[in-house]
Amino acid sequence: MALTDRERVAHLLRRFGFGASEAEIEYYAKDGWKSAVEKLLNPEAVDEQLEFPVENMENDKGNIQVQQVAGWWVGWMLMTRRPLVHKMASFWHNHFATSGDKVTQPYLMAAQNEIFVSKGLGKFEELLTDVSKDPAMLIWLDGQLNIKGKANENFAREIMELFTLGVGNYSEKDVQEAARAFTGWSFARQNGGGRKGRAEYAFKPVLHDNGNKTVLGKSGNLTGEDVIAHVCSMPRTAEFITEKIWKWFVADNPSPATLKPFIKAFYESKLDIKVLLRSIMLSEEFYSPKVVRRLIKNPLDFTVTTLRAMGIGENIRTRIAAEADGDKKRATLGPAQGAYVTMKSMGMWILFPPDVSGWKPGENWITSATMVERIQWANKLMGLGNARGAAGGNLKYPIYNLLAADPTTFGIAKKLCSIYDAPLEGAKLAKLAEAAEKEMAGQGLTPQNANKVAASIMKLIFGSPEFQFC
Repeated sequence: MALTDRERVAHLLRRFGFGASEAEIEYYAKDGWKSAVEKLLNPEAVDEQLEFPVENMENDKGNIQVQQVAGWWVGWMLMTRRPLVHKMASFWHNHFATSGDKVTQPYLMAAQNEIFVSKGLGKFEELLTDVSKDPAMLIWLDGQLNIKGKANENFAREIMELFTLGVGNYSEKDVQEAARAFTGWSFARQNGGGRKGRAEYAFKPVLHDNGNKTVLGKSGNLTGEDVIAHVCSMPRTAEFITEKIWKWFVADNPSPATLKPFIKAFYESKLDIKVLLRSIMLSEEFYSPKVVRRLIKNPLDFTVTTLRAMGIGENIRTRIAAEADGDKKRATLGPAQGAYVTMKSMGMWILFPPDVSGWKPGENWITSATMVERIQWANKLMGLGNARGAAGGNLKYPIYNLLAADPTTFGIAKKLCSIYDAPLEGAKLAKLAEAAEKEMAGQGLTPQNANKVAASIMKLIFGSPEFQFC
């Protein structure tokens, strides 16, 4: 059966936004699903109407930690009215997997995030160039150690293996020669004028190898920029990026025939990321039964979407905009910190990917331990978890007003399924109603028991097979 316009919009938001909350579906669906595609792809038309730089996370001594940068970013995921921007930023964070374990300087991790946010929907060559010169990346892959006569091959290898071409599409000689092209790429610290802890790219000519080089068939006195431009001109890079985006946002194991038109569009656009995304979003393949609700939610999609579905993001936005005190601004990010901590327990520690290849999507997200965390997320949302305070993920959302319009057991069950975009019907919906009835014990729904009643249903929803997919 063909999807309705509303169902297409909901699917679009689950994959390229942060879930399909009732309010967001209404907003994006009002002019049809194709209009929703354009709204997502043109975020500059939406005014965020909020200033909340990472400096707001500093304590009284002006210090900040990488984990606080991560919490700040999750806060933006909750608050943003430009969901595709931050959703794509999360993809690029995984693609260029840089970890705070080695890059211990929070402002450098924040600066890299800003590249993903500002350039993540533009031309891939520009994005790759900016990331390659980014101080966090230079530290992560030892770029600042790559000097004439002692070329360090770490970055040259990963730019081919992980960022553009993939294994088997380059030689060891290509890596060695490319490493020479990137010699002299470094960074300079900025410790004055309120710039403590920052750095910017700095090219050091005296450390650069000016000799002739041959990389992937191209010869000459190649620079790092030359190598980047060359790999971005190769058809294989269009194939590699298209396949990776497809696997992250659409479906596992795509066939070459499926990907062919999308690769073609991306390559002919000179690797315009927005062109690739639009071609995917407007394709019938994207809305086919083998794609819809067939992709396992990663921890970010599991936690951030449930918080946004309850309007928590808009509530945080309103409070931050109205608050002048820095400590109180930070305190409003409690739900974001709770999501961040829970994501880590589910296997996705934002700004701390497991290795240079990032997180592996799909079935890797589901284990016996992570399923426990997914189910317990219901208790944390309702303030019933074991952890104390928002930092531990115990949020205590006052849900009574969301359920009071129809306080019958089926009314409560249906409302929670609607809020969380959970496709549970028939006998499974009846099971949710039974859980509500058992928890209310004949007392009806009250402000005092609403969170426990909701949690009893939410645990069944969050643990259901259907809810693991988006």
